Amino acid sequence: MRLTGVTRTFGERRALDDVTFTVRPGRVTGFIGANGAGKTTAMRIVVGVLAPDAGTVTWSDRPVTRADRRRFGYMPEERGLYPKMAVLEQLVYLGRVHGLRTGVARGRAEALLEQLDLGERAGDLLQTLSLGNQQRVQVAAALVHDPTALVLDEPFSGLDPLAVDAMAALLRERAATGVPVLFSSHQLELVERICDDVVIIDHGRVVAAGSADDVRAAHTARRLRLRVEARGAQGDGRE
Repeated sequence: MRLTGVTRTFGERRALDDVTFTVRPGRVTGFIGANGAGKTTAMRIVVGVLAPDAGTVTWSDRPVTRADRRRFGYMPEERGLYPKMAVLEQLVYLGRVHGLRTGVARGRAEALLEQLDLGERAGDLLQTLSLGNQQRVQVAAALVHDPTALVLDEPFSGLDPLAVDAMAALLRERAATGVPVLFSSHQLELVERICDDVVIIDHGRVVAAGSADDVRAAHTARRLRLRVEARGAQGDGRE
């Protein structure tokens, strides 16, 4: 999956400015930026909720199609599940929306709930779960149809450490099957721990992209240069 030169404006505000990066198969890519940096807008363009003003999104080296996007797993910023519907029933319904037979959808939903430590809550209404557990159900909803790509907007928000570990293991497992995984976060430590690749966006522009090790090394070197230059300037009496 690749974004090339993607630009999007809202009125006079440029939310994305010539954004280019790749989410590679079998790798977990962390999309880092402050609130309002452009992460959600970019992800909405990937899944077709928004159209870019310029630029392209490609899948397998060709323009992404509606049929491609139907196979993606998407977790939006605005959580969109039904609060008065039982957890398992809801996941089965969403699986059927994606074209799965009822039995297949039920089997996948039950397996996901067990993996996310929610098996005992399968019959409970969503609104009776804690916010963290509702978050896990939302991720299960993005996974139930066995997607070809995962696009998750802040999936770790509000989770306790044990839930973070379970979620991270699930994403790594999916990536190991060859699925490209893109998730957004503003937690640098979490992204460094989980991700193979990193994309950093600031005010709508990509300021760094590459493997987590390469990006970390580049930014560490940059910080060291800034510190040395600052100390030299003080010693010389210059501002």
